[in-house]
Amino acid sequence: MSSKFRTTELSDPRFEANQLRHITVKSRHLKQRGDITVYVPSGHNLKDLPITILLHGVYGSHWIWSQKTGIHLKMESWIKNKEVKPMIIAMPSDGLWGDGSGYVPHTQADFEQWITVDVVQAVIELIPEASVQSKLCIAGLSMGGFGALRLGIKNHEMFKAVSGLSSITVLEEMKLFVEEPLTSYDQSDKENESVYQTILKHKEHLPPFRFDCGSEDLLIEGNRKLHLQLKEIDIAHIYEEHPGKHEWIYWETHIKDTILFFNKILNHNSPS
Repeated sequence: MSSKFRTTELSDPRFEANQLRHITVKSRHLKQRGDITVYVPSGHNLKDLPITILLHGVYGSHWIWSQKTGIHLKMESWIKNKEVKPMIIAMPSDGLWGDGSGYVPHTQADFEQWITVDVVQAVIELIPEASVQSKLCIAGLSMGGFGALRLGIKNHEMFKAVSGLSSITVLEEMKLFVEEPLTSYDQSDKENESVYQTILKHKEHLPPFRFDCGSEDLLIEGNRKLHLQLKEIDIAHIYEEHPGKHEWIYWETHIKDTILFFNKILNHNSPS
């Protein structure tokens, strides 16, 4: 199979640890190289595994989910205990623009297409346990929650399920975190600036989706507002609040809710 990328690099299995692999590809959408850390479940003869794309928040990069939450170690445990079936976790950088790209198109690079086109293609090309038959889910935290909810719903034909943790719900909330001016994120398509507007635009074709937030999180009001807006127009969704702030211990604890949700959706027709 010919590659969709000019250049690709994949870590050597001799030096990998804890089921983590590392990919760098030259992305035509980023117009530079992009990095992806990939958790691949242990085991033999695994093929066509589902792929969950897990997006990071501001200030982070491809390594941060694994090295701040140990998601790869948790996945191994959950799979071993038969709480979830094997799935690949693909953790890309956001493109590393400023404090955070927002996972939206910019003038100089398309950070949206990097996630929905390049990341998916790179994992399918370079990870033998993945294929074009792999079912896709997408999740993320904070800025990554904004990205996951918006991209998962916008690309509903691709993604089987979507989840956001402590999500930014409107692009304007980026000002709480970044030093770059908000005008840097302005979108000609205003639907790109709001999770609610994305949902409205695609309300006839929504994938199953959920979102949660800590009750002491600085983004809690936006999440509550989105929940109420969706209730008012009778859009099916799951919303949960838990004790917690906008911090890693919350995401380390509650990422399991997302993984269990994806596992249920992916395997709803499978024997128990």
